[in-house]
Amino acid sequence: MNTQTKKILFAILLSLISFFTMVSFFSIAQSFLISFIVLMVTLWTNEGLSMAIVSLLPLLLFPSANILTTKEVASNYAHPIIYLFFGGFLLAIAVEKTGLHKWISNKMLNLFPSSAQGIIFALIFTSGLLSSILSNTTTTLLLLPIALFLTDNTRLKIRFVLGIAYGASIGGILTPIGTAPNLIFMGLIEEMHLEPVAFFQWIMMVSPLVFIMFIFVGLVLGYGLKNIKVEHSLSEHNLCQKQKKVLFLLIGLMILLFANAPIRPYYNGLGLSDSGILLGAGLLLFMPPFSILEWKADKDKIPFEIMFLFGAGFSIAMAFTHTGMAKELASHLVSLASMPTIIFMIIVATMITFTTEITSNTALISIMLPIIYEVAHTAGLDMRLFMMIATVCASYAFMLPIATPPNAIAMSSGVIKVRTMASFGIIFNFIGIIMIVITAQLFWSNIL
Repeated sequence: MNTQTKKILFAILLSLISFFTMVSFFSIAQSFLISFIVLMVTLWTNEGLSMAIVSLLPLLLFPSANILTTKEVASNYAHPIIYLFFGGFLLAIAVEKTGLHKWISNKMLNLFPSSAQGIIFALIFTSGLLSSILSNTTTTLLLLPIALFLTDNTRLKIRFVLGIAYGASIGGILTPIGTAPNLIFMGLIEEMHLEPVAFFQWIMMVSPLVFIMFIFVGLVLGYGLKNIKVEHSLSEHNLCQKQKKVLFLLIGLMILLFANAPIRPYYNGLGLSDSGILLGAGLLLFMPPFSILEWKADKDKIPFEIMFLFGAGFSIAMAFTHTGMAKELASHLVSLASMPTIIFMIIVATMITFTTEITSNTALISIMLPIIYEVAHTAGLDMRLFMMIATVCASYAFMLPIATPPNAIAMSSGVIKVRTMASFGIIFNFIGIIMIVITAQLFWSNIL
């Protein structure tokens, strides 16, 4: 029996145990749902099957147990939010293909002092800002060699690598396309007929949190390194024609998204679809005068498995609502919502942050958002506000390598030990929880 077969059989065993355990407490459909989720999360985690294959399983499993029809499940794999991501990733491929990220990195490094602390801040800001348009996984992979090249000092390498990983996770929430939980949130509030959050409105809401976290992380990672000089030798170069085209398109895109964002009650925006705007910008890259991307050459870089993952996430969330599972679980948690609002915010933020350390943040947020919606709705609280808190916390897990892709990539550098990551990460977990709750209480509650 090979390793892959063992992993698959282990996932099936856990799924069966979950079903027979849950059937005493929930309906048959709800018990099947839990067992299917256990199966998928286990296979995602132990990589018994590829992410794409596991993400397509709801199309087979949910109809087989009368949880959802095939048509209902399939609709989640064509959700408008998926095309928001698709357009954004086409832009990310163009940035990487033209090397625009290297020019941005060089400019950012030159903005900060040449001290070790200055370099840490430069790497955090560069990683964070790039992660708002590239995936945080891609950003970390692209910048990691730069961090390792900058110094031979192992102590500094550790701080530089952590700065890139943590910067990518922090900056990933800066736009709706920066990380998967953001897109799951955007899709679910549409499904639940709540008022959507416009692309630029999202940026305005989270920018203060992101930049405060950048500063906190930079200060902690740079502690005790202030007077150490690091002379980097990244070469200066002017933008080539293709880089200028991509930069021009990105600037134009930001302007259009800003114009499309409503500022109520004063301005209702252009009324365009953010998904359509992003997809349109991505498709322009294949056309003159841009002609940056070619389908045959670049199609293999498009992460279709991530798009399937979003479909699975939306399907899980829909199944939680349709089977009544969300209401069932919410009924057990609603007593917590009777506490003072800020205490409930802290409970939600802490629960999501530390659970994300040991599971997929996409799977977790797909499961938890419908539950949090039901709890908040039943308790008369702002549903979007608490769903937003959970969504951001799902990206702000800094302790363990398995918590986020940037953490795992940082660990793969070979310069960091789990104990080191955990000792820094637990500090940033609590700082993140505190800052998210403060931002939500003072800022988001007045906007959402």
